[in-house]
Amino acid sequence: MADNESGSCGLGWFLAGLGIGAVIGVLYAPKAGKETREDLLNGAREAKDKAAELVEQGRQKAAELVEEGKRQANETIDKGREYYDKGRTQWTQYVEKGKSLINEQQAKVEAAVEAGKEAYINTTIEPSA
Repeated sequence: MADNESGSCGLGWFLAGLGIGAVIGVLYAPKAGKETREDLLNGAREAKDKAAELVEQGRQKAAELVEEGKRQANETIDKGREYYDKGRTQWTQYVEKGKSLINEQQAKVEAAVEAGKEAYINTTIEPSA
């Protein structure tokens, strides 16, 4: 952004200098009035052409900066998606592993409860001697 401000400021100084130079040139010109007017017109045309050239350069630079910004934004979005997908995959793996561990523990607890029931039934049903 500083480049853009410097460019427009530079254009203003250029045009101001051109105007001052034209005034000084008219005051101290050793030429006839018609020749001086032609020189001033030529100088004005050159200034107009130079200003148009500077404006076009500014537009091209702005277009380049916009394209670079778009490219960087897309690159950042792609990285974000990549990280999101990676995190989601890892999270899914952790959830599945957790479910598997819970199912294993549940099976062990059920087996222990069944074993406890069997032991209780076997100790209460057997007659004491």
